[in-house]
Amino acid sequence: MAKLIVWDIISVDGYFEGTQQWDLDLHEYIWGKDLEHLSLSFGEELGLLVFGRITYEGMAAYWPNATDEGDIAAYMNAAPKLVASRTLTEATWNNTEVTADIVGELTRRKATLDRPIYVFGSAALTDSLLQADLVDELLIGVAPVLLGAGHPFFKPASSPRPLTLVESRPTDTGGVLLRYAVPRA
Repeated sequence: MAKLIVWDIISVDGYFEGTQQWDLDLHEYIWGKDLEHLSLSFGEELGLLVFGRITYEGMAAYWPNATDEGDIAAYMNAAPKLVASRTLTEATWNNTEVTADIVGELTRRKATLDRPIYVFGSAALTDSLLQADLVDELLIGVAPVLLGAGHPFFKPASSPRPLTLVESRPTDTGGVLLRYAVPRA
Protein backbone atom coordinates (compact mmCIF):
# COMPACT_ATOMS: atom_id res chain seq x y z
CA MET A 1 0.00 0.00 0.00
CA ALA A 2 1.32 3.44 -0.95
CA LYS A 3 1.69 6.31 1.48
CA LEU A 4 0.16 9.64 0.49
CA ILE A 5 2.59 12.43 1.44
CA VAL A 6 1.83 16.13 1.12
CA TRP A 7 4.89 18.33 0.47
CA ASP A 8 5.03 22.11 0.56
CA ILE A 9 7.10 25.04 1.73
CA ILE A 10 5.56 27.60 4.08
CA SER A 11 6.77 30.71 5.84
CA VAL A 12 7.14 30.73 9.62
CA ASP A 13 3.78 32.50 9.76
CA GLY A 14 2.10 29.75 7.70
CA TYR A 15 1.82 31.14 4.16
CA PHE A 16 2.64 28.98 1.13
CA GLU A 17 2.58 31.92 -1.27
CA GLY A 18 2.47 35.68 -1.02
CA THR A 19 -0.58 37.82 -1.63
CA GLN A 20 -0.55 37.06 -5.37
CA GLN A 21 -1.02 33.60 -6.86
CA TRP A 22 2.36 31.99 -7.66
CA ASP A 23 4.28 34.52 -5.54
CA LEU A 24 6.75 31.93 -4.27
CA ASP A 25 9.65 34.19 -3.32
CA LEU A 26 9.67 32.55 0.13
CA HIS A 27 11.30 29.49 -1.50
CA GLU A 28 14.49 31.52 -1.91
CA TYR A 29 14.90 31.63 1.88
CA ILE A 30 15.02 27.84 2.28
CA TRP A 31 16.44 26.63 -1.05
CA GLY A 32 19.96 25.23 -0.75
CA LYS A 33 21.85 21.95 -0.88
CA ASP A 34 19.55 20.23 1.64
CA LEU A 35 16.38 21.05 -0.31
CA GLU A 36 18.06 20.17 -3.59
CA HIS A 37 18.98 16.77 -2.13
CA LEU A 38 15.41 16.30 -0.83
CA SER A 39 13.98 17.27 -4.22
CA LEU A 40 16.19 14.71 -5.97
CA SER A 41 15.13 12.02 -3.49
CA PHE A 42 11.49 12.59 -4.48
CA GLY A 43 12.38 11.59 -8.04
CA GLU A 44 14.06 8.40 -6.84
CA GLU A 45 11.17 7.17 -4.70
CA LEU A 46 7.85 8.52 -5.93
CA GLY A 47 5.22 6.45 -7.64
CA LEU A 48 2.84 9.27 -8.50
CA LEU A 49 2.72 13.07 -8.35
CA VAL A 50 -0.63 14.69 -7.59
CA PHE A 51 -1.66 18.30 -8.11
CA GLY A 52 -4.75 20.42 -7.86
CA ARG A 53 -5.67 22.25 -11.05
CA ILE A 54 -4.00 25.57 -10.21
CA THR A 55 -0.75 23.92 -9.13
CA TYR A 56 -0.84 21.68 -12.19
CA GLU A 57 -1.23 24.64 -14.55
CA GLY A 58 1.78 26.40 -13.03
CA MET A 59 3.94 23.27 -12.99
CA ALA A 60 2.95 22.31 -16.54
CA ALA A 61 3.86 25.80 -17.74
CA TYR A 62 7.29 25.66 -16.07
CA TRP A 63 8.80 22.16 -16.02
CA PRO A 64 8.62 21.07 -19.69
CA ASN A 65 10.79 24.07 -20.62
CA ALA A 66 13.07 24.15 -17.55
CA THR A 67 16.59 24.00 -18.93
CA ASP A 68 18.62 24.71 -15.80
CA GLU A 69 16.99 22.24 -13.39
CA GLY A 70 18.77 19.06 -14.59
CA ASP A 71 17.72 15.90 -12.79
CA ILE A 72 14.78 17.57 -11.04
CA ALA A 73 13.29 18.61 -14.38
CA ALA A 74 13.92 15.11 -15.75
CA TYR A 75 11.89 13.38 -13.05
CA MET A 76 9.19 16.06 -12.95
CA ASN A 77 8.61 15.59 -16.66
CA ALA A 78 8.88 11.78 -16.63
CA ALA A 79 6.88 10.99 -13.47
CA PRO A 80 3.30 9.78 -13.68
CA LYS A 81 1.03 12.65 -12.68
CA LEU A 82 -2.59 12.99 -11.63
CA VAL A 83 -4.57 16.24 -11.60
CA ALA A 84 -7.65 16.81 -9.48
CA SER A 85 -10.05 19.01 -11.41
CA ARG A 86 -13.73 19.43 -12.08
CA THR A 87 -13.04 21.78 -15.00
CA LEU A 88 -10.07 20.28 -16.89
CA THR A 89 -10.88 17.35 -19.14
CA GLU A 90 -7.41 16.69 -20.51
CA ALA A 91 -3.82 17.43 -19.62
CA THR A 92 -1.06 18.46 -21.99
CA TRP A 93 1.95 17.66 -19.78
CA ASN A 94 3.25 14.18 -20.57
CA ASN A 95 2.31 11.26 -18.30
CA THR A 96 -0.60 13.21 -16.81
CA GLU A 97 -4.15 12.06 -16.17
CA VAL A 98 -7.09 14.15 -14.96
CA THR A 99 -9.79 13.05 -12.55
CA ALA A 100 -12.87 14.75 -11.16
CA ASP A 101 -13.05 12.06 -8.43
CA ILE A 102 -9.73 12.56 -6.65
CA VAL A 103 -10.82 10.89 -3.41
CA GLY A 104 -11.98 7.74 -5.21
CA GLU A 105 -8.97 7.69 -7.52
CA LEU A 106 -6.42 8.13 -4.71
CA THR A 107 -8.19 5.54 -2.58
CA ARG A 108 -7.75 3.05 -5.45
CA ARG A 109 -4.16 4.06 -6.17
CA LYS A 110 -3.08 3.91 -2.53
CA ALA A 111 -4.31 0.31 -2.48
CA THR A 112 -2.50 -0.71 -5.68
CA LEU A 113 0.75 1.29 -5.77
CA ASP A 114 3.75 0.35 -3.67
CA ARG A 115 5.71 3.61 -3.98
CA PRO A 116 4.83 6.93 -2.30
CA ILE A 117 2.24 9.26 -3.76
CA TYR A 118 3.27 12.89 -3.38
CA VAL A 119 0.97 15.88 -3.43
CA PHE A 120 3.02 18.97 -4.25
CA GLY A 121 1.54 22.27 -3.08
CA SER A 122 -2.16 22.35 -3.78
CA ALA A 123 -3.60 23.83 -0.57
CA ALA A 124 -7.28 23.31 -1.47
CA LEU A 125 -6.61 19.73 -2.58
CA THR A 126 -4.64 19.05 0.59
CA ASP A 127 -7.57 20.28 2.67
CA SER A 128 -9.94 17.92 0.79
CA LEU A 129 -7.58 14.97 1.22
CA LEU A 130 -7.15 15.66 4.94
CA GLN A 131 -10.93 15.79 5.34
CA ALA A 132 -11.22 12.49 3.42
CA ASP A 133 -8.62 10.94 5.77
CA LEU A 134 -6.29 10.01 2.90
CA VAL A 135 -3.11 11.85 3.96
CA ASP A 136 -0.52 9.67 5.69
CA GLU A 137 2.22 12.28 6.14
CA LEU A 138 2.77 16.02 5.95
CA LEU A 139 6.28 17.05 4.91
CA ILE A 140 6.65 20.76 5.44
CA GLY A 141 9.65 22.94 4.72
CA VAL A 142 9.49 26.00 6.95
CA ALA A 143 11.29 28.88 5.27
CA PRO A 144 13.02 31.28 7.70
CA VAL A 145 10.89 34.29 6.80
CA LEU A 146 7.78 36.05 8.09
CA LEU A 147 5.72 37.11 5.09
CA GLY A 148 3.15 39.06 7.08
CA ALA A 149 0.46 38.38 4.48
CA GLY A 150 -0.37 35.81 1.85
CA HIS A 151 -2.33 32.63 1.36
CA PRO A 152 -2.21 30.19 4.30
CA PHE A 153 -1.47 26.59 3.40
CA PHE A 154 -3.79 25.04 5.97
CA LYS A 155 -7.47 25.93 5.96
CA PRO A 156 -9.43 26.61 9.16
CA ALA A 157 -10.78 23.41 10.70
CA SER A 158 -13.76 22.77 12.95
CA SER A 159 -11.60 20.95 15.51
CA PRO A 160 -7.92 20.29 16.23
CA ARG A 161 -6.21 17.40 14.46
CA PRO A 162 -3.23 16.11 16.43
CA LEU A 163 -0.20 15.04 14.41
CA THR A 164 2.72 12.77 15.32
CA LEU A 165 6.20 14.16 14.73
CA VAL A 166 8.28 11.67 12.72
CA GLU A 167 11.28 13.88 11.93
CA SER A 168 12.52 17.42 12.31
CA ARG A 169 15.79 18.78 11.05
CA PRO A 170 17.32 22.11 10.18
CA THR A 171 18.39 22.91 6.63
CA ASP A 172 21.65 24.47 5.56
CA THR A 173 19.81 27.76 4.91
CA GLY A 174 18.22 28.11 8.36
CA GLY A 175 14.89 26.53 7.50
CA VAL A 176 13.39 23.46 9.09
CA LEU A 177 12.00 20.28 7.57
CA LEU A 178 9.11 18.80 9.53
CA ARG A 179 7.63 15.37 8.82
CA TYR A 180 4.38 14.51 10.60
CA ALA A 181 2.35 11.31 10.51
CA VAL A 182 -1.35 12.08 10.18
CA PRO A 183 -3.31 9.69 12.37
CA ARG A 184 -6.72 8.66 11.08
CA ALA A 185 -9.51 10.95 12.23
